[in-house]
Amino acid sequence: MTDLKFAPIACAFLMVCCAPVSPSGGSGKLDYWGNRPGPQGFGTVIIDAGHGGHDSGAVSRHTGQREKDLTLDLAKRLQSELGSSFRTVMVRTDDRFVDLDDRVTFANRYPDAILVSLHFNSGAPGTRGPETYYWRVDSHGLAVRCHSAMKSLASDSSSRKMVRRRLRLTRNPEIPCLLLEGGYLSNSAESRTISSSEYRQKLARNIASAIRAQAASGDNGTGPKPPFIKSPPSRPTDAADS
Repeated sequence: MTDLKFAPIACAFLMVCCAPVSPSGGSGKLDYWGNRPGPQGFGTVIIDAGHGGHDSGAVSRHTGQREKDLTLDLAKRLQSELGSSFRTVMVRTDDRFVDLDDRVTFANRYPDAILVSLHFNSGAPGTRGPETYYWRVDSHGLAVRCHSAMKSLASDSSSRKMVRRRLRLTRNPEIPCLLLEGGYLSNSAESRTISSSEYRQKLARNIASAIRAQAASGDNGTGPKPPFIKSPPSRPTDAADS
């Protein structure tokens, strides 16, 4: 994700792709703070392909692939894997820029939903493995499930963990939300793994399974909830979300 570097833009266009499904009993309520149990029985999954348009995100010097293209590919694969189990809503379906705050506004139109933002990372050459970012208490169980699902595919993920961080896409939506990093494009071996369509299909399949498990069981089996932290929304000027 290269620290979520998005430049401001005057307007953005958001594309919706919905699979026919009836809501299955989620809370259906927006919640400003997220200090509540994790979602169960939700009917909608919002899939956010990170970056896009003039914002390429991370670029692998090993394969030449751009994060914005990989996230869109993964988003489409995840939508396909979820099938008709949920109504799926895509923040973008092509190569266009969408401002972070517009993504948040869009997500808040769907109270019976979760938001999953997809990214690939960049850092020191030796760093590798998936990471999961969350902030809200009601996002913890889903984060545990998705992180475990991604780690099961990683060859070496011992140093990469779940991270509780107040970002615009983990704090500001009024629904359960998390940001998934599918690996490091800056790592030679991992970037080549990520370049494999077979790997991305497996990644999408595992994330979809984690989402289904959360919808079926809620937070059961995901461990104790983190303490509630009362904090204001994240803003573009925050150092952690530059």
